Amino acid sequence: MKDVVRNAGRARACLVLAAVLWSLGSVFMRLLREPLGLGLNEPGLSPLQIAFYRGLFGGLVVLATVRRADVTFRAPMVGMVVAFTVMSGMYLSALDGPAANAIFLQNTAPVWVYVFAVLALGERGDRRGWTAVLLAAAGAAVIVSGNWPRNVAPDEHNKQTLQLLLGLGSGVVYAVVVLFLRVLRNYSAAWLVALNLLGTAATLGLFVLLNDGWAAFAAWVTAPSGKQAAVLVVFGAFQMAFPYWLFARGLRTVSAHEAALITLIEPLLNPVWAYLITPEKDTPNVWMFCGGALILFALVWKYVPARRREFTAETAENAEKAGDKKR
Repeated sequence: MKDVVRNAGRARACLVLAAVLWSLGSVFMRLLREPLGLGLNEPGLSPLQIAFYRGLFGGLVVLATVRRADVTFRAPMVGMVVAFTVMSGMYLSALDGPAANAIFLQNTAPVWVYVFAVLALGERGDRRGWTAVLLAAAGAAVIVSGNWPRNVAPDEHNKQTLQLLLGLGSGVVYAVVVLFLRVLRNYSAAWLVALNLLGTAATLGLFVLLNDGWAAFAAWVTAPSGKQAAVLVVFGAFQMAFPYWLFARGLRTVSAHEAALITLIEPLLNPVWAYLITPEKDTPNVWMFCGGALILFALVWKYVPARRREFTAETAENAEKAGDKKR
């Protein structure tokens, strides 16, 4: 029993650390796209360029740690890579707007994980879980409705609307990625992460090549300056590859919906970093506070009682063993 508890504790520690590292995403995005006096925003890189290089450099770093015996291919891995690519492109595009909007909306993912786990994987749902789902959905609705662009120019209205929808969509697709990682948990975590990151880079690069042609693709991939390339290497390895490796490792022991709940540490930290760097752009409004509070409350409502029941069961078993020894 102690070994099981210890393994679960380590898995949760991996998930907590992954969430903290993921929360630095808005920091890297602001460094590369905002005029902060560091010279990292020139030449201007699009969110898709950043996603491409983050996947490429992160994938190459983690691929160097994969053993040859761990290299294998299974049909679900194709779906996992496609979902991961779509999620990355949508999320980074949403982060180009107010970071807190995108982050809170993507972190409705535990709701979708719960729904998909019940419907697709046949896991048992309960009344408390479904209540949490409805509360979190209400929180997402508050954020979307409260931040829906009003009284702005048509172009800006369309841009902000798209960013809100991208943030929400990235949460749905992220849930699909979590379920794939859970289904594939018996395979090497490093190999799964390398597939996801390199698959993202390959897919995005191919999309630009087919859409814009060789000349435009060549300009697109050679655009980053030396300083930007160095930041992108750190971005890919430290903020993407390593935390996803930790996340995949944690999913070997912890259920998909619990893992998604633990990583809600990310939406608590990510807007804070963004606000500290660009407060004029990333100051949370009342709608984001209210909607975010609903989402977090809903997920804590689901998670805390489960942990209490687990502790009670463990305590009861230990007491029973102690009683047996006395006898």
